[in-house]
Amino acid sequence: MYIRLTGLLLGVIAIVLCMAASIAFGKSPIPLQVVAEAIVAFDESSREHLIVHSVRIPRAWIAMMVGACLAMAGGVMQAVTRNALAGPELFGVNQGAALMIVIQIFLLGNLSLNGHMGASFIGAGAAGVLVYFIGSLGGRGLTPVKLILAGSTINLLLASMTQGILIFDEESLDTMRFWMAGSLTGRSMDLFVQVLPFMIAGLIVTILLSRYINLISLGDEAAQGLGVRTGRVKAGALAAVVLLAGASVAIAGPISFVGLAVPHIARFIVGSDYRWILPYSAVFGAVLLLAADIAARFVVPTQEVSAGIITALLGGPFLIYLAQRRV
Repeated sequence: MYIRLTGLLLGVIAIVLCMAASIAFGKSPIPLQVVAEAIVAFDESSREHLIVHSVRIPRAWIAMMVGACLAMAGGVMQAVTRNALAGPELFGVNQGAALMIVIQIFLLGNLSLNGHMGASFIGAGAAGVLVYFIGSLGGRGLTPVKLILAGSTINLLLASMTQGILIFDEESLDTMRFWMAGSLTGRSMDLFVQVLPFMIAGLIVTILLSRYINLISLGDEAAQGLGVRTGRVKAGALAAVVLLAGASVAIAGPISFVGLAVPHIARFIVGSDYRWILPYSAVFGAVLLLAADIAARFVVPTQEVSAGIITALLGGPFLIYLAQRRV
């Protein structure tokens, strides 16, 4: 236990270091001393202080929370479905949220973040329920292979519908193009404060359910034999995933593979106990997305790419590896 607690502490230290690097590094590097001065003695006449407060700090906080939320959502989905390939990005949750936001912009115009959050939660929840329902059809009930097929099919369907709307509506395409790639740029602290309560609620629900999720990962019959009401726990887990993934997509777009890869890394380090896998996933997810966002600033010398592109480049080979090992 003490070793695992030490590992979490080291992970938190890594988050702090990555956040400091995220604030300091960019197309316009800012010395750490100036960053510290901007935090403790803000001078609105200083250009560097304004960059730190209005751009770099909100971006670092958003990257940390989105990475943690997506990783925990992936861990919950892998435990409840007992599927190594489960994750918000593969089971249509991210694409469902993105599609609802695109439909909202197409029909009602570019609304506030509060409007986007509502659409994002509806889309994420509907997609998750639909995939789970289709994967449960048939005599054998829910199986990992059926769940993968259902998730892949729904994910492709939702992505195609999203692209179809964007092709026929140029205004929506201009609004959504950079957001759809999974971007952390242009988000203010006000937007982050609005979405933060939903993220915190999802994290709290996940931690509270972690003991029961741990038992469900052994199988429904084993969990029921130990007195777990699996239906209620799965409903709570789905609500947590919708909160975590829906809030993340609303503010940052559909960032790929964080929810798929990070729980496997945590499982490799702490074993199969989800009471430790989920907190470790949150820490590692935050570090991964912060590092990806930093790397995204320097991949192309003349411009900045989206953090979602970096995570996709890292996650693609990892998905192939998992598919060969587990399916």
